[in-house]
Amino acid sequence: MTRRNGAPGAALAAVCAAALWGTTGTAQELGPDGTDPVTVGALRILLGALVLGVLALRRPSGPELTGSRLPGRLPGPAVVLLGGVCVAAYQACFFVGVDRAGVAVGTVVALGVAPLATGLLGLLLGERPDARWAVATSGAVVGVVLLVLGTGAGAATGRSDPLGLVAAAGAGVSYAGYTVAARTLLVRGVRGTMVMAAFFALGAVLLSPTLLLTDLGWLTTRSGMLMVLWLGVVATGVSYLLFQRGLSQLSARTVATLSLAEPVTATLLGVLVLRERLGPLTAVGIGVVVLSLLVMAVPGRRLSRAAG
Repeated sequence: MTRRNGAPGAALAAVCAAALWGTTGTAQELGPDGTDPVTVGALRILLGALVLGVLALRRPSGPELTGSRLPGRLPGPAVVLLGGVCVAAYQACFFVGVDRAGVAVGTVVALGVAPLATGLLGLLLGERPDARWAVATSGAVVGVVLLVLGTGAGAATGRSDPLGLVAAAGAGVSYAGYTVAARTLLVRGVRGTMVMAAFFALGAVLLSPTLLLTDLGWLTTRSGMLMVLWLGVVATGVSYLLFQRGLSQLSARTVATLSLAEPVTATLLGVLVLRERLGPLTAVGIGVVVLSLLVMAVPGRRLSRAAG
């Protein structure tokens, strides 16, 4: 039996996961100088995989899955492999995208492509986009564009590198890939913590060679250790525990759109913690994103009350 009354909690879980992802930039800014983003990403995934692995060993708990359950069907290795590859590819592609195309362009392309690609890949699961999703997603993407442009990030790059644009788009597609892969396994009855642990274990293996190519001396400092612990335990382990909670009750496309709360959190932390200025355009962008996410989330609560 499915539990539709779990949808509001699932939407909140997805937004909270995105909010934790939004802390990564501030955590890195407060960390030691001289760190390589790819190396930090590899350490983050490695520690996150360990946390998720420990959680996966616990007894199953949590809400029933909303969707088709196929308890007698084993998950395909290809789906698990796809999820792990996409986890690793997202880290690499996003870094290359913002490095070569600029923070503003790279971020907008990656975050704009992600929900759209998830909606298209979700068709493989029989998840058909509706008008409400289209309106909410379009509004949220426009809000992200305004938010990023308002910060002025990357405005001085002067040019857009085609490889950077392709890499940023690749990051968005990679996000869609592991989101839909996770949803695929969840609707087959696989526990969410097991799915996330498997994805991140494979991602950690794929990214681990980068740790041999850089100096990790900063990791022995207090700020370096605290940064990695936060990124690995909280911004990865805890966040993806919440992420799979959202995916267990909501469609992949809905979770992808709700994940656009990430840049809102990152911007607000920049203002509150890093003392950055909040411009009018950025404030408007935040408002548009929040309103769009409410358009996506509120109907779930209404349907839940009607079902009760």
